[in-house]
Amino acid sequence: MLERLAAAVHLHDLGGLAVLDILILAVIIYQLLLLIRGTRAVHMIVGVVALVVLHFVTRPGLLYLPAVHAVLGDVLLYIPLAVIVLFQNQLRQALARVGRTPLSALLTRRPYANVVEEVALAAVSLAGKRLGALIVLERELGLRAFSETGITLDAEVSYDLLVSIFQRGAPLHDGAVIIVGTRIRAACAYLPLTQNPNLSRRFGTRHRAAVGITEESDAVAVVVSEERGTVSWCEAGRIEEDLDASELTRRLEAALAGRREGRWRFGRHTAPAEARDV
Repeated sequence: MLERLAAAVHLHDLGGLAVLDILILAVIIYQLLLLIRGTRAVHMIVGVVALVVLHFVTRPGLLYLPAVHAVLGDVLLYIPLAVIVLFQNQLRQALARVGRTPLSALLTRRPYANVVEEVALAAVSLAGKRLGALIVLERELGLRAFSETGITLDAEVSYDLLVSIFQRGAPLHDGAVIIVGTRIRAACAYLPLTQNPNLSRRFGTRHRAAVGITEESDAVAVVVSEERGTVSWCEAGRIEEDLDASELTRRLEAALAGRREGRWRFGRHTAPAEARDV
């Protein structure tokens, strides 16, 4: 059976250079997908694919529509130029990254450095001062669509910056801070609110937004309650209240390390349905 399958796909004809060729192409395609992940570019690509399919279907021999086929043929000639114009920022970033580190840019991703320490310290400090905060950390699924609703910062994650953002009366204290890798991508970002009917109405907008973003993505969120001065952890649509500094640090390290050890074990502070006042 395996021999017949190998013969069908011509595996015996693959040499060392052919395998290398395929691997390099796969890495390039993967990096291109990472560039557009979580952006409106995905919808644009779907639209282009739809035009290509429609152009194929309206050709002679199928559903022949000469006018539509001719117009779509002319439009598709300009698609490469349109791609360059629409994705110029992403292409520039990719080329700059490859120029800095030609090999590691393709094979590795940036480390998280001291993100855990800075976020945990800032959250605990804000809780002690009873300053509300919402910090979202991107993981595998991109959050660029949500980042675009806020103010772009592209700044290194630091305790001082996070505390400054969430000071009362600060221009960016409303909304969420979105962290990607080791950088704060945006502040004052607006997130979808959870529609979970079991979540207590005593949870405010900030906590509902934290639960909502973790329902729609694999991101994790740290919420500081202004009323109670407590730190909460949100993941996969679940919220756990009243975390101390060590527990928050442990959760952040596990989340950013990409470990998937099943669902978090929620203890006595868990509030998936019957939540307490925040």
